Amino acid sequence: MAGNHSSVNIRPIVRLYLTMKRLLVIVLMLGFSMLYTEGIIDHEISALIQDCPLKLPVFRAPVFPDQWFHVDNYGAVGDGLSMNTKAFSKAIQACAEAGGGHVVVPSGIWLTGAIKLKSNVNLHVEQGGVILFSDRYADFPLIETHWEGERAVRATPPIYGYEVENIAITGEGIIDGSGHIWRPVKKFKMTERQWLDLLYSGGVLNEQKSIWWPTENALKGPEILQEIRRKEDVTLSDYSEIHAYLRPVMIGLVRCKHVLLDGPTFQNSPAWSIHPLMSENVIVRNINVRNPWYSQNGDGLDVESCKNVVIYNSRFDVGDDAICIKSGKNAEGRRRGLPSENIVVSDCVVYHGHGGFVVGSEMSGSVRNISVQNCTFIGTDVGLRFKSKRGRGGVVENIFIDHILMKDIPTDAIRFNMYYDYQAPIPDDGSSDQAGEQSERAAMPVSEETPRFQKISMSNITCIGAKRAVLLQGLPEMPIHEIALKNILIKSMQGLTCIDADQIDLSHILILTDKGPVFRFDNSRNVYMEDIDLSSDADPVFDFRGEKTRNIHFRQMQIKRLKNRIRLAPEVSSDAIIYPDD
Repeated sequence: MAGNHSSVNIRPIVRLYLTMKRLLVIVLMLGFSMLYTEGIIDHEISALIQDCPLKLPVFRAPVFPDQWFHVDNYGAVGDGLSMNTKAFSKAIQACAEAGGGHVVVPSGIWLTGAIKLKSNVNLHVEQGGVILFSDRYADFPLIETHWEGERAVRATPPIYGYEVENIAITGEGIIDGSGHIWRPVKKFKMTERQWLDLLYSGGVLNEQKSIWWPTENALKGPEILQEIRRKEDVTLSDYSEIHAYLRPVMIGLVRCKHVLLDGPTFQNSPAWSIHPLMSENVIVRNINVRNPWYSQNGDGLDVESCKNVVIYNSRFDVGDDAICIKSGKNAEGRRRGLPSENIVVSDCVVYHGHGGFVVGSEMSGSVRNISVQNCTFIGTDVGLRFKSKRGRGGVVENIFIDHILMKDIPTDAIRFNMYYDYQAPIPDDGSSDQAGEQSERAAMPVSEETPRFQKISMSNITCIGAKRAVLLQGLPEMPIHEIALKNILIKSMQGLTCIDADQIDLSHILILTDKGPVFRFDNSRNVYMEDIDLSSDADPVFDFRGEKTRNIHFRQMQIKRLKNRIRLAPEVSSDAIIYPDD
């Protein structure tokens, strides 16, 4: 009788071996890919900095150990229903304690509360992965932070880093801030169908029924906040009643160093989408930022009081300013004294936003040494937008903008406005060219509260379709100073308006408009114009007003043809115009 021999089924062992082998190959490939990508980024950063007209320091991308911490190994479930806040925290903690590495968010929908970054951690969201933030306000505790350039109590940002170094958010996944549970919505920004759907979802309306709020306490937020500010010895608990009103930015990075944002789509933010604040050595590349166009304060990227920043190859479609540079607000911003400086913006596209590239209005700590190049703005409310007002103080200077393409700009292709939020001598929306009559408007005393915009150059700008080509508007007591426009082609309904400006250099300018004047100057001096196209049928081409208008130079232009295209207001001396060869 043959003996019984126990047989061993080796198939599971083989399958396990093959699985482990594949995992090893994947890990090695990911590690090699990360190292290769880091080298590419360093090369790109070096090239961008070397090509810009400023002498800026070269810095390197963050580097992370070849260690991988998958959130599902720490209890996370990507079903869109399970709360994963603790699992994310455990994975990040384990990564940090191991000396750093990559916290991986694989394919799936990962519902979570606030995520707090730690040093040496790369939060990597793989393709197919969605980080979806909770719709419960309590998952984003109140903290003392900053908002719109001043200290404030707000909800914790969905992704928050405070005084951490060598951090990154990477991958091809999506990060969704569930902003719809936080944001108020103005009726005029929605279609009728959208508004009815919003009302059906719940929430409350203000007394005028013009603004929808997600909760009654959010509606009462502004009023209650003023009451809190009048109290003494206020604590965080005093703000709890209006938690829903205190909307967070989606990505808040405060006092961080060596930061990389590379690849993800950031969408549906409660307020500003991405907010590096008082941070250094920040790289933003290959990201997409999306917000509904009606999203209140739905900015794309707000760089505030940061040093050494490179932003490139990114796309923005947002509800407020797209790429915005700030440095604190009023007295607090001046006390902080941290400018935004050494910044390069390159090869970005903005599809919608209040402004394509923006400086201000909170710029009290100053903004300097900025290069913007090779960007495209499609349908942004304003293309290149500089804004401030009395009370801000600060200096904006050494800004170089080159090779910008724009199309279908509803207001101004280029706008400098020092009357932001105030009644200006000329409307901020470009709706009229008849508001510059206030030649006797009073100058205010110059002080630390007076904003200064100077030494700003723009070249090779093309815009096909705008309401107004250019608005250059300073203050009577502090004209905008040393502004140069060169090689400009703009097709617009209205031309260029320049009010309270000094040392303005315009060369090789073609503005295609049927409505005159094509160039209008009010209380502007030391203006140099060279090779200005005079083929327009608009009459007049040049209009000069204001008793301070003087020292207007024309160069390389046909004098006989030129004199027939100029109109001088009675208060402007004929000696104010200096013709070729005079």
